[in-house]
Amino acid sequence: MKNKVVSIIKKVLPAVVSITCSKFLEKAPVPFSSFTQGLFGPSSPPLPQNFNPFKKEKIKIGGGSGFIVDKNGIIFTNRHVVENSAAEYFVFLQNNEKFKPEIIAKDPINDVAILKIEKDNLPTIPLGDSNTLELGEDVIAIGNALGLFRNTVSTGIISGLSRAIIAQNSSGGEKTRLRGLIQTDAAINPGNSGGPLVNLKGEAIGINAAMVYGAENIGFALPINNAKKDLEELKKYGRIRQPFLGLRYVSIDQELKDRLNLPIEYGALVISEPNIYGFENAVIPGSPAAKAGIKEADIIVEFANKKIDQEQTLSDILAECEIGKELPLKILRHNKEKVLKIVLVERNQ
Repeated sequence: MKNKVVSIIKKVLPAVVSITCSKFLEKAPVPFSSFTQGLFGPSSPPLPQNFNPFKKEKIKIGGGSGFIVDKNGIIFTNRHVVENSAAEYFVFLQNNEKFKPEIIAKDPINDVAILKIEKDNLPTIPLGDSNTLELGEDVIAIGNALGLFRNTVSTGIISGLSRAIIAQNSSGGEKTRLRGLIQTDAAINPGNSGGPLVNLKGEAIGINAAMVYGAENIGFALPINNAKKDLEELKKYGRIRQPFLGLRYVSIDQELKDRLNLPIEYGALVISEPNIYGFENAVIPGSPAAKAGIKEADIIVEFANKKIDQEQTLSDILAECEIGKELPLKILRHNKEKVLKIVLVERNQ
């Protein structure tokens, strides 16, 4: 087993990259007394020409990992690793060769980003099938731990499947709900984000994404099939397409059922939202939901033959649906079930 793991690491490591993030930040100003003495004090040395105590300089503010999936320079990482539009990013190969990548696509729902560097004949990691994973399967996590320790390797097993968490990046940015995650006890630390989770065939079956602060041996990876789908969309359409339903809703739980006297404690209640001008429509005119005949106060109980509940929300199911395909949608209206047909369209960017 040990020799096999070592062999796999040697095979995949050349395709793992480090990603750095730098930004121009204002230097901490020199204390007023320090430079006024230079200006007015006869005993202090003269200040440098063009001295500016508020000068900005480029500071490294973060880092992450990634891995090459195409020999022509296509790299998978997390969206949150490259989310700062005001920052400058660089990719470092194993031989320390440095490249400024083009960020060619971001998937905000699945936290995937696809980068491109200008170099050919690169080593790659083959992509596995995350739909066939089993509990207890051995895995290897590789990445740039803490942004400091490159080529950090940890081993473990798959501890859970189809996990859902609310994630927030280390800079305190907006929270994102991630679903369908692979849980592993292989150590995943800040900076490991974007690195591969590899099986014993040497295939990437996940992208390291998150850890639980204050807990040990609980890490999460994005299933690789989400990233594969994004790459296929990018190659076919030149962008990552997101399906659009066109309604507003709240997820129903026991508390909402009791408060609104609803007939069931699961599903999605179609409801308008208040704003400063009044209320926004529960069903957007001209949308797929409107064309299918969905109305305010309907309760959507199933979509694409999948039950909607707290573990599997409407948005979770929607993210996996195919644009342009007719799908069944079961609603509860006036305590009577009704099945509608809906065709999703692409969300406007």
